[in-house]
Amino acid sequence: MKKQFVLKSFIADNLVAVIFLAITIASIPLSGLSPVHIIDDLMTRIGRNAFLVFSLILPIMAGMGINFGMVLGAMAGQIGLIFAMDWGIGGMQGLGFAALLGLPVSILLGWIAGSILNHARGREMVTSYILGFFFNGIYQFVVLYLFGSVIPLHNRAIALSRGFGVRNTLNLEPVRQVLDNAWLVKIAGVRLPMLSYAIIVVLCVFIVWFKKTKLGQDMRAVGQNQHVSNAAGIPVEKTRILSIVISTVLACFGQIIFLQNMGNMNTYNAHDQTGFFAAAAILVGGASLTKASIPNVFAGVLLLHLMYIVVPMAGQNLFGSANIGEYFRQFIGYGVIALSLVIHAWRSRREAEKARALLRSEGEEA
Repeated sequence: MKKQFVLKSFIADNLVAVIFLAITIASIPLSGLSPVHIIDDLMTRIGRNAFLVFSLILPIMAGMGINFGMVLGAMAGQIGLIFAMDWGIGGMQGLGFAALLGLPVSILLGWIAGSILNHARGREMVTSYILGFFFNGIYQFVVLYLFGSVIPLHNRAIALSRGFGVRNTLNLEPVRQVLDNAWLVKIAGVRLPMLSYAIIVVLCVFIVWFKKTKLGQDMRAVGQNQHVSNAAGIPVEKTRILSIVISTVLACFGQIIFLQNMGNMNTYNAHDQTGFFAAAAILVGGASLTKASIPNVFAGVLLLHLMYIVVPMAGQNLFGSANIGEYFRQFIGYGVIALSLVIHAWRSRREAEKARALLRSEGEEA
């Protein structure tokens, strides 16, 4: 009986991951893809996407939920890459230049976002989502009109034919897969971008170390109870802003890593789905809106991108159309976020009811 109870509790606590795993396992044989192809593609996607997902951990720890405003950091990274391509800086120097240029922009945007979210307590997620749309308009204005008119463009190859504005698709050939090929190991036909993995490991070590610092402990305390933290002398608003700033900076670096792997950049909407895919990944991995860990990130990236590999092919083989798989993939991705929000609301309500029942029983005994 005890094992059955534990199993039920595990399934209840990881319902999203269990459902996702079941759907993915059912799709693998239908896809017709070889194990080597699946593993090779999966290993590439881990090195490409994991850094972005890690940027969500600290805001969750600080009690701010999923930071959909991480797209602001993605925009900063893209701005850095545009300047790197304009000035003809390639290789590792190009990536470093883009990161250094995106760093102050992402810090500024993160500080603005964090300050706004402090005025939207309890509604941080929807506010950060809307902030993404607002700053997207500013980004579009800068890239479409200011580049080439106010901001000089030295490389006319990246400019629109009218003379100002950046092309819809930016070729990142000078930095294409620089990290992946710098230390590439092949085992049984599977490519392993070891330098990308090493950067992710360094980030994991940083997160583990950061949680033990004074600021990390303050974020944890603020996430648990803001009123108690404020009474204990913790600068609650400043701590919340710093969590968003760090998240935005990590998203900036993560977007640069992602785009160098892709080798090209859709200038005007490459960042649009960044927050959505990262949120879906961390929630699939078993994280909640109040708790997230490093294992949640890795499990989520594995499960989500395994589905992204096999479901389109399964849809094509099963229904004769790859579009069915694409629609299903989008549906499942949004469904994961919706289901996680519903489960979180249900658990919060259940815990509140239990707390009230406990208080009533203690009052009756007294």
